[in-house]
Amino acid sequence: MSQKNLKSADKDVYEILKAEEKKQQEKLSMIPSENFTSKAVREAVGSVFMNKYSEGYPNARYYEGNYHIDKLELLAIERAKKFFKLPKDWEVNVQALSGSPANLSVYIGLLKPGDKIMGMYLPDGGHLSHGWSYNPKSDSAEFVPNVMFYAGGKRKVNVTSKFYEAVQYKTDPKTKLLDYKEIEKIAKKEKPKMIITGGTAYPRDIDYKRMSEIAHSVGAYYLADIAHEAGLIGAGVMNTPVGYADVVTMTTHKTLRCNRGAIILGKADLMKKINRAIFPGLQGGPHNHSIAGIAVGLKEALTPEFKKYAKQVVKNAQVLAKELEQYGFEIITGGTDKHLVLIDLSNKGLFGKKYARALDYAGIIANMNTMPQEKRPPADPSALRVGTPWITTRGMREPEMKQIAKWMNEVMEVVKDWQDMDFTEFNTKVANHKDVKRVAKEVSILCKRYPLGI
Repeated sequence: MSQKNLKSADKDVYEILKAEEKKQQEKLSMIPSENFTSKAVREAVGSVFMNKYSEGYPNARYYEGNYHIDKLELLAIERAKKFFKLPKDWEVNVQALSGSPANLSVYIGLLKPGDKIMGMYLPDGGHLSHGWSYNPKSDSAEFVPNVMFYAGGKRKVNVTSKFYEAVQYKTDPKTKLLDYKEIEKIAKKEKPKMIITGGTAYPRDIDYKRMSEIAHSVGAYYLADIAHEAGLIGAGVMNTPVGYADVVTMTTHKTLRCNRGAIILGKADLMKKINRAIFPGLQGGPHNHSIAGIAVGLKEALTPEFKKYAKQVVKNAQVLAKELEQYGFEIITGGTDKHLVLIDLSNKGLFGKKYARALDYAGIIANMNTMPQEKRPPADPSALRVGTPWITTRGMREPEMKQIAKWMNEVMEVVKDWQDMDFTEFNTKVANHKDVKRVAKEVSILCKRYPLGI
Protein backbone atom coordinates (compact mmCIF):
# COMPACT_ATOMS: atom_id res chain seq x y z
CA MET A 1 0.00 0.00 0.00
CA SER A 2 1.22 3.47 -0.87
CA GLN A 3 2.53 5.61 2.01
CA LYS A 4 2.49 8.83 0.02
CA ASN A 5 1.12 11.96 1.59
CA LEU A 6 -2.15 13.41 0.27
CA LYS A 7 -0.48 15.89 -2.05
CA SER A 8 1.42 13.11 -3.79
CA ALA A 9 -1.30 10.46 -3.63
CA ASP A 10 -4.31 12.52 -4.76
CA LYS A 11 -3.65 15.95 -6.19
CA ASP A 12 -7.34 16.57 -6.91
CA VAL A 13 -8.46 16.10 -3.29
CA TYR A 14 -5.39 17.96 -2.04
CA GLU A 15 -6.23 21.02 -4.13
CA ILE A 16 -9.85 21.01 -2.97
CA LEU A 17 -8.64 20.78 0.63
CA LYS A 18 -6.25 23.69 0.18
CA ALA A 19 -8.99 25.78 -1.40
CA GLU A 20 -11.24 25.10 1.58
CA GLU A 21 -8.44 25.99 4.00
CA LYS A 22 -7.95 29.28 2.15
CA LYS A 23 -11.66 30.06 2.27
CA GLN A 24 -11.87 29.35 6.01
CA GLN A 25 -8.79 31.47 6.63
CA GLU A 26 -9.85 34.47 4.54
CA LYS A 27 -13.61 34.64 5.18
CA LEU A 28 -15.72 35.12 8.30
CA SER A 29 -17.56 31.87 9.03
CA MET A 30 -20.73 32.99 10.79
CA ILE A 31 -23.11 30.06 10.44
CA PRO A 32 -24.17 29.36 14.07
CA SER A 33 -23.85 25.59 13.71
CA GLU A 34 -20.18 25.75 12.69
CA ASN A 35 -16.96 26.19 14.63
CA PHE A 36 -13.24 25.62 14.22
CA THR A 37 -11.54 22.81 16.13
CA SER A 38 -8.06 22.87 17.61
CA LYS A 39 -5.11 21.17 15.98
CA ALA A 40 -5.16 18.59 18.76
CA VAL A 41 -8.77 17.63 17.99
CA ARG A 42 -8.01 17.36 14.27
CA GLU A 43 -4.96 15.20 15.04
CA ALA A 44 -7.07 12.80 17.12
CA VAL A 45 -9.78 12.57 14.45
CA GLY A 46 -7.21 11.87 11.74
CA SER A 47 -5.50 9.15 13.78
CA VAL A 48 -5.27 5.36 13.58
CA PHE A 49 -8.35 5.16 15.81
CA MET A 50 -10.31 5.22 12.55
CA ASN A 51 -8.94 1.75 11.70
CA LYS A 52 -10.43 -0.15 14.65
CA TYR A 53 -13.87 -1.72 14.69
CA SER A 54 -15.50 -1.90 18.13
CA GLU A 55 -19.10 -3.11 18.15
CA GLY A 56 -20.50 -2.98 21.66
CA TYR A 57 -19.58 -0.92 24.71
CA PRO A 58 -16.46 -0.68 26.92
CA ASN A 59 -15.49 -4.06 28.39
CA ALA A 60 -18.26 -5.73 26.39
CA ARG A 61 -17.06 -5.74 22.76
CA TYR A 62 -17.81 -8.27 20.07
CA TYR A 63 -14.32 -8.05 18.52
CA GLU A 64 -10.96 -8.58 20.21
CA GLY A 65 -8.23 -5.97 20.55
CA ASN A 66 -10.37 -3.12 21.90
CA TYR A 67 -8.57 -2.51 25.20
CA HIS A 68 -7.26 0.88 24.06
CA ILE A 69 -10.63 1.79 22.57
CA ASP A 70 -12.28 0.96 25.89
CA LYS A 71 -9.97 3.39 27.70
CA LEU A 72 -10.65 6.06 25.09
CA GLU A 73 -14.44 5.79 25.27
CA LEU A 74 -14.50 5.67 29.08
CA LEU A 75 -12.29 8.77 29.15
CA ALA A 76 -14.69 10.65 26.87
CA ILE A 77 -17.63 9.58 29.04
CA GLU A 78 -15.93 10.68 32.25
CA ARG A 79 -15.07 14.09 30.79
CA ALA A 80 -18.66 14.57 29.57
CA LYS A 81 -19.95 13.77 33.07
CA LYS A 82 -17.62 16.35 34.56
CA PHE A 83 -18.27 19.10 32.00
CA PHE A 84 -22.05 18.84 32.24
CA LYS A 85 -21.98 18.28 36.03
CA LEU A 86 -24.08 15.15 35.88
CA PRO A 87 -25.84 13.67 38.92
CA LYS A 88 -24.55 10.29 40.03
CA ASP A 89 -27.58 8.50 38.60
CA TRP A 90 -26.98 9.86 35.07
CA GLU A 91 -24.99 8.11 32.34
CA VAL A 92 -23.45 9.08 28.98
CA ASN A 93 -23.32 7.68 25.46
CA VAL A 94 -20.74 9.04 22.99
CA GLN A 95 -21.35 6.56 20.17
CA ALA A 96 -24.19 8.24 18.24
CA LEU A 97 -22.81 9.44 14.92
CA SER A 98 -24.53 12.84 14.94
CA GLY A 99 -27.50 14.73 16.33
CA SER A 100 -30.31 13.21 14.28
CA PRO A 101 -29.19 9.60 14.94
CA ALA A 102 -28.87 10.51 18.62
CA ASN A 103 -32.46 11.75 18.72
CA LEU A 104 -33.70 8.75 16.75
CA SER A 105 -31.99 6.39 19.18
CA VAL A 106 -33.83 8.07 22.07
CA TYR A 107 -37.15 7.59 20.31
CA ILE A 108 -36.35 3.96 19.48
CA GLY A 109 -35.24 3.26 23.03
CA LEU A 110 -38.13 4.90 24.89
CA LEU A 111 -41.09 4.90 22.50
CA LYS A 112 -43.09 2.55 20.33
CA PRO A 113 -43.69 3.14 16.60
CA GLY A 114 -46.76 5.33 16.21
CA ASP A 115 -46.38 7.05 19.59
CA LYS A 116 -46.98 10.79 19.63
CA ILE A 117 -44.06 13.18 19.99
CA MET A 118 -44.34 16.95 20.43
CA GLY A 119 -41.56 19.27 19.34
CA MET A 120 -41.05 22.84 18.19
CA TYR A 121 -42.49 23.92 14.82
CA LEU A 122 -39.69 23.76 12.26
CA PRO A 123 -40.11 27.22 10.64
CA ASP A 124 -40.16 28.81 14.10
CA GLY A 125 -36.71 27.39 14.83
CA GLY A 126 -37.23 23.69 15.53
CA HIS A 127 -35.38 20.78 13.94
CA LEU A 128 -36.28 18.15 11.36
CA SER A 129 -35.44 15.32 13.74
CA HIS A 130 -38.16 16.48 16.15
CA GLY A 131 -40.82 15.52 13.61
CA TRP A 132 -41.72 17.49 10.48
CA SER A 133 -44.41 16.94 7.89
CA TYR A 134 -46.56 19.27 5.83
CA ASN A 135 -49.33 19.51 3.26
CA PRO A 136 -47.78 20.19 -0.14
CA LYS A 137 -48.42 23.47 -1.91
CA SER A 138 -46.56 23.06 -5.17
CA ASP A 139 -43.03 22.27 -3.96
CA SER A 140 -42.91 24.49 -0.88
CA ALA A 141 -43.76 23.68 2.71
CA GLU A 142 -46.99 24.79 4.30
CA PHE A 143 -46.40 27.59 6.79
CA VAL A 144 -49.33 28.20 9.12
CA PRO A 145 -49.34 31.65 10.77
CA ASN A 146 -51.19 33.00 13.80
CA VAL A 147 -51.77 29.67 15.56
CA MET A 148 -49.82 28.04 18.38
CA PHE A 149 -50.28 24.40 17.32
CA TYR A 150 -49.44 22.42 14.18
CA ALA A 151 -50.50 18.82 13.64
CA GLY A 152 -48.45 18.22 10.52
CA GLY A 153 -49.50 17.10 7.07
CA LYS A 154 -49.55 14.27 4.58
CA ARG A 155 -45.98 14.66 3.32
CA LYS A 156 -43.69 13.05 5.91
CA VAL A 157 -40.29 14.67 5.49
CA ASN A 158 -38.18 13.20 8.27
CA VAL A 159 -37.95 9.61 9.50
CA THR A 160 -39.37 10.75 12.85
CA SER A 161 -42.64 11.86 11.26
CA LYS A 162 -42.80 8.58 9.32
CA PHE A 163 -42.40 6.34 12.36
CA TYR A 164 -44.09 8.53 14.99
CA GLU A 165 -47.10 10.84 15.15
CA ALA A 166 -45.55 14.29 15.30
CA VAL A 167 -47.33 17.41 16.53
CA GLN A 168 -45.66 20.77 17.09
CA TYR A 169 -45.95 23.83 19.29
CA LYS A 170 -45.10 27.27 17.94
CA THR A 171 -43.79 30.54 19.31
CA ASP A 172 -46.13 33.36 20.25
CA PRO A 173 -47.15 35.20 17.04
CA LYS A 174 -46.43 38.60 18.59
CA THR A 175 -43.37 38.10 20.79
CA LYS A 176 -41.81 35.17 18.84
CA LEU A 177 -41.05 33.66 22.27
CA LEU A 178 -42.12 30.32 23.72
CA ASP A 179 -45.44 30.61 25.54
CA TYR A 180 -45.26 27.97 28.27
CA LYS A 181 -48.92 28.30 29.26
CA GLU A 182 -49.96 27.62 25.67
CA ILE A 183 -47.49 24.72 25.39
CA GLU A 184 -49.03 23.24 28.54
CA LYS A 185 -52.53 23.52 27.05
CA ILE A 186 -51.38 21.74 23.89
CA ALA A 187 -49.66 19.01 25.92
CA LYS A 188 -52.75 18.36 28.01
CA LYS A 189 -54.91 18.14 24.90
CA GLU A 190 -52.55 16.02 22.78
CA LYS A 191 -51.03 13.88 25.57
CA PRO A 192 -47.76 13.08 23.76
CA LYS A 193 -45.44 10.32 24.94
CA MET A 194 -42.45 12.65 24.58
CA ILE A 195 -41.98 16.44 24.55
CA ILE A 196 -38.86 17.89 22.91
CA THR A 197 -37.21 21.29 23.22
CA GLY A 198 -34.35 22.77 21.26
CA GLY A 199 -33.79 23.62 17.64
CA THR A 200 -31.75 25.58 15.18
CA ALA A 201 -32.91 29.18 15.24
CA TYR A 202 -34.53 30.05 18.59
CA PRO A 203 -32.33 32.84 20.00
CA ARG A 204 -33.50 32.72 23.60
CA ASP A 205 -32.81 30.52 26.61
CA ILE A 206 -35.36 27.86 27.56
CA ASP A 207 -37.07 27.33 30.91
CA TYR A 208 -36.15 23.66 31.26
CA LYS A 209 -37.74 23.37 34.70
CA ARG A 210 -41.08 24.57 33.32
CA MET A 211 -40.89 22.26 30.31
CA SER A 212 -40.09 19.36 32.61
CA GLU A 213 -43.16 20.11 34.69
CA ILE A 214 -45.33 20.26 31.58
CA ALA A 215 -44.02 16.98 30.19
CA HIS A 216 -44.26 15.05 33.43
CA SER A 217 -47.74 16.42 34.18
CA VAL A 218 -49.05 14.54 31.13
CA GLY A 219 -46.91 11.44 31.66
CA ALA A 220 -44.46 12.26 28.87
CA TYR A 221 -40.70 11.88 28.71
CA TYR A 222 -38.85 15.17 28.32
CA LEU A 223 -36.01 15.30 25.80
CA ALA A 224 -33.87 18.45 25.71
CA ASP A 225 -31.91 18.76 22.47
CA ILE A 226 -29.07 21.21 23.19
CA ALA A 227 -27.14 20.71 19.95
CA HIS A 228 -26.57 24.43 19.53
CA GLU A 229 -26.05 25.46 23.14
CA ALA A 230 -24.04 22.52 24.54
CA GLY A 231 -20.78 24.40 25.03
CA LEU A 232 -22.53 27.43 26.50
CA ILE A 233 -24.55 25.27 28.89
CA GLY A 234 -21.56 23.24 30.07
CA ALA A 235 -19.58 26.46 30.60
CA GLY A 236 -22.36 27.84 32.77
CA VAL A 237 -23.43 30.81 30.64
CA MET A 238 -26.87 29.37 29.81
CA ASN A 239 -29.47 27.37 31.73
CA THR A 240 -28.92 23.62 31.96
CA PRO A 241 -31.57 20.95 31.38
CA VAL A 242 -29.58 18.43 33.42
CA GLY A 243 -31.69 17.42 36.40
CA TYR A 244 -34.92 18.50 34.70
CA ALA A 245 -35.00 16.62 31.41
CA ASP A 246 -35.13 12.84 31.31
CA VAL A 247 -32.66 12.78 28.42
CA VAL A 248 -30.35 15.40 26.87
CA THR A 249 -28.92 15.11 23.36
CA MET A 250 -26.41 17.24 21.52
CA THR A 251 -24.07 17.49 18.61
CA THR A 252 -20.47 18.23 19.48
CA HIS A 253 -19.24 20.51 16.69
CA LYS A 254 -21.09 23.76 17.43
CA THR A 255 -20.51 25.75 20.62
CA LEU A 256 -18.82 22.72 22.22
CA ARG A 257 -16.09 23.15 19.58
CA CYS A 258 -15.31 19.48 19.04
CA ASN A 259 -15.42 17.53 15.79
CA ARG A 260 -18.62 16.12 14.28
CA GLY A 261 -20.32 13.67 16.62
CA ALA A 262 -22.96 13.46 19.34
CA ILE A 263 -23.41 12.92 23.07
CA ILE A 264 -26.45 11.63 24.93
CA LEU A 265 -26.92 12.27 28.65
CA GLY A 266 -29.71 10.70 30.66
CA LYS A 267 -30.99 8.95 33.72
CA ALA A 268 -29.24 5.59 34.10
CA ASP A 269 -32.36 3.44 33.76
CA LEU A 270 -33.30 5.18 30.51
CA MET A 271 -29.77 5.11 29.14
CA LYS A 272 -29.76 1.30 29.28
CA LYS A 273 -32.64 1.31 26.79
CA ILE A 274 -31.06 4.06 24.67
CA ASN A 275 -27.71 2.27 24.55
CA ARG A 276 -29.45 -0.82 23.20
CA ALA A 277 -31.24 1.36 20.65
CA ILE A 278 -27.91 2.66 19.35
CA PHE A 279 -26.25 -0.75 19.34
CA PRO A 280 -27.47 -3.14 18.14
CA GLY A 281 -30.65 -1.26 17.27
CA LEU A 282 -29.44 1.52 14.96
CA GLN A 283 -25.67 1.38 14.42
CA GLY A 284 -22.82 -1.07 14.16
CA GLY A 285 -19.36 -0.11 15.37
CA PRO A 286 -18.88 3.49 16.56
CA HIS A 287 -16.48 5.90 14.87
CA ASN A 288 -13.60 5.71 17.33
CA HIS A 289 -11.66 8.53 15.70
CA SER A 290 -14.65 10.82 16.30
CA ILE A 291 -14.84 9.72 19.93
CA ALA A 292 -11.14 10.53 20.26
CA GLY A 293 -11.73 14.05 18.98
CA ILE A 294 -14.66 14.50 21.34
CA ALA A 295 -12.51 13.39 24.29
CA VAL A 296 -9.85 15.97 23.39
CA GLY A 297 -12.45 18.69 22.83
CA LEU A 298 -14.06 17.99 26.20
CA LYS A 299 -10.71 18.34 27.95
CA GLU A 300 -10.32 21.74 26.30
CA ALA A 301 -13.87 22.65 27.36
CA LEU A 302 -13.03 21.89 31.00
CA THR A 303 -10.47 24.73 31.12
CA PRO A 304 -11.03 28.26 32.49
CA GLU A 305 -10.16 29.58 29.03
CA PHE A 306 -13.19 27.84 27.54
CA LYS A 307 -15.51 29.48 30.06
CA LYS A 308 -14.14 32.86 29.01
CA TYR A 309 -14.65 31.86 25.40
CA ALA A 310 -18.28 30.87 26.00
CA LYS A 311 -19.03 34.17 27.71
CA GLN A 312 -17.47 36.05 24.82
CA VAL A 313 -19.50 34.09 22.27
CA VAL A 314 -22.69 35.41 23.89
CA LYS A 315 -21.34 38.95 24.33
CA ASN A 316 -20.34 39.05 20.68
CA ALA A 317 -23.77 37.87 19.52
CA GLN A 318 -25.51 40.46 21.68
CA VAL A 319 -23.31 43.29 20.43
CA LEU A 320 -23.79 42.16 16.83
CA ALA A 321 -27.57 42.10 17.29
CA LYS A 322 -27.59 45.58 18.83
CA GLU A 323 -25.42 47.03 16.09
CA LEU A 324 -27.50 45.48 13.31
CA GLU A 325 -30.63 46.87 14.91
CA GLN A 326 -29.13 50.36 14.73
CA TYR A 327 -28.76 49.87 10.98
CA GLY A 328 -32.47 49.14 10.68
CA PHE A 329 -32.31 45.34 10.71
CA GLU A 330 -35.22 43.74 12.55
CA ILE A 331 -33.90 41.26 15.14
CA ILE A 332 -36.25 38.41 16.01
CA THR A 333 -37.22 38.63 19.75
CA GLY A 334 -35.24 41.88 19.95
CA GLY A 335 -31.94 40.21 20.78
CA THR A 336 -30.33 36.94 21.83
CA ASP A 337 -29.29 34.95 24.89
CA LYS A 338 -26.87 32.74 23.04
CA HIS A 339 -24.60 32.44 20.01
CA LEU A 340 -27.04 33.17 17.21
CA VAL A 341 -28.96 36.12 15.83
CA LEU A 342 -32.03 35.71 13.62
CA ILE A 343 -32.76 38.66 11.33
CA ASP A 344 -36.18 39.35 9.78
CA LEU A 345 -35.40 40.91 6.38
CA SER A 346 -39.00 41.78 5.50
CA ASN A 347 -38.45 45.49 5.95
CA LYS A 348 -35.37 45.43 3.71
CA GLY A 349 -37.10 44.13 0.61
CA LEU A 350 -34.38 41.56 -0.10
CA PHE A 351 -34.63 38.16 1.54
CA GLY A 352 -32.50 35.31 2.87
CA LYS A 353 -31.28 33.51 -0.22
CA LYS A 354 -29.97 36.51 -2.10
CA TYR A 355 -28.64 38.31 0.96
CA ALA A 356 -26.71 35.23 2.11
CA ARG A 357 -25.14 34.91 -1.35
CA ALA A 358 -24.22 38.60 -1.44
CA LEU A 359 -22.59 38.35 2.00
CA ASP A 360 -20.59 35.32 0.87
CA TYR A 361 -19.12 37.33 -2.00
CA ALA A 362 -18.28 39.99 0.59
CA GLY A 363 -16.41 37.43 2.71
CA ILE A 364 -19.13 36.84 5.32
CA ILE A 365 -20.66 33.35 5.37
CA ALA A 366 -24.13 33.17 6.93
CA ASN A 367 -27.26 31.23 6.00
CA MET A 368 -30.81 31.91 4.86
CA ASN A 369 -33.40 30.76 7.37
CA THR A 370 -37.11 30.57 8.05
CA MET A 371 -38.56 32.58 10.92
CA PRO A 372 -41.69 32.64 13.09
CA GLN A 373 -44.76 33.66 11.07
CA GLU A 374 -42.90 32.76 7.87
CA LYS A 375 -44.76 33.61 4.66
CA ARG A 376 -42.14 32.67 2.10
CA PRO A 377 -40.98 29.27 0.76
CA PRO A 378 -38.07 27.49 2.49
CA ALA A 379 -35.94 27.77 -0.66
CA ASP A 380 -35.98 31.56 -0.27
CA PRO A 381 -37.13 32.37 3.28
CA SER A 382 -37.55 35.74 4.93
CA ALA A 383 -34.69 35.61 7.41
CA LEU A 384 -30.94 35.37 7.78
CA ARG A 385 -29.21 33.48 10.60
CA VAL A 386 -25.78 34.54 11.83
CA GLY A 387 -23.64 33.26 14.69
CA THR A 388 -20.50 34.02 16.65
CA PRO A 389 -18.86 30.69 17.72
CA TRP A 390 -16.25 30.54 14.94
CA ILE A 391 -15.30 34.22 14.84
CA THR A 392 -14.98 34.20 18.63
CA THR A 393 -12.64 31.21 18.33
CA ARG A 394 -10.52 33.46 16.09
CA GLY A 395 -10.25 35.91 19.00
CA MET A 396 -12.63 38.58 17.76
CA ARG A 397 -14.49 40.67 20.31
CA GLU A 398 -16.93 43.59 20.51
CA PRO A 399 -15.10 46.06 18.22
CA GLU A 400 -15.00 43.47 15.44
CA MET A 401 -18.74 42.80 15.86
CA LYS A 402 -19.42 46.47 15.24
CA GLN A 403 -17.30 46.39 12.11
CA ILE A 404 -19.01 43.24 10.85
CA ALA A 405 -22.44 44.82 11.35
CA LYS A 406 -21.26 47.83 9.37
CA TRP A 407 -20.11 45.60 6.50
CA MET A 408 -23.38 43.68 6.54
CA ASN A 409 -25.27 46.94 6.21
CA GLU A 410 -23.03 48.13 3.38
CA VAL A 411 -23.73 44.95 1.44
CA MET A 412 -27.47 45.29 2.02
CA GLU A 413 -27.37 48.86 0.74
CA VAL A 414 -25.80 47.58 -2.49
CA VAL A 415 -28.32 44.78 -3.14
CA LYS A 416 -31.56 45.82 -1.43
CA ASP A 417 -33.29 46.82 -4.67
CA TRP A 418 -32.37 43.62 -6.54
CA GLN A 419 -34.94 41.21 -5.06
CA ASP A 420 -36.91 40.88 -8.31
CA MET A 421 -33.80 40.10 -10.30
CA ASP A 422 -33.31 36.56 -11.63
CA PHE A 423 -30.95 34.71 -9.27
CA THR A 424 -28.38 33.99 -11.99
CA GLU A 425 -28.30 37.65 -12.96
CA PHE A 426 -28.18 38.65 -9.28
CA ASN A 427 -25.29 36.27 -8.67
CA THR A 428 -23.26 37.74 -11.52
CA LYS A 429 -24.00 41.34 -10.64
CA VAL A 430 -23.19 41.05 -6.94
CA ALA A 431 -20.00 39.09 -7.65
CA ASN A 432 -18.65 41.94 -9.75
CA HIS A 433 -19.84 44.93 -7.73
CA LYS A 434 -16.97 47.15 -6.63
CA ASP A 435 -18.29 47.82 -3.13
CA VAL A 436 -18.86 44.12 -2.48
CA LYS A 437 -15.31 43.42 -3.64
CA ARG A 438 -14.05 46.21 -1.38
CA VAL A 439 -15.79 44.73 1.65
CA ALA A 440 -14.36 41.28 0.81
CA LYS A 441 -10.87 42.76 0.75
CA GLU A 442 -11.41 44.52 4.08
CA VAL A 443 -12.77 41.28 5.59
CA SER A 444 -9.67 39.43 4.39
CA ILE A 445 -7.44 42.00 6.07
CA LEU A 446 -9.34 41.56 9.34
CA CYS A 447 -9.05 37.77 9.08
CA LYS A 448 -5.28 38.07 8.72
CA ARG A 449 -5.20 39.85 12.06
CA TYR A 450 -7.00 36.87 13.62
CA PRO A 451 -5.56 33.82 11.83
CA LEU A 452 -6.85 30.29 12.29
CA GLY A 453 -4.41 27.66 13.48
CA ILE A 454 -4.55 25.55 10.35
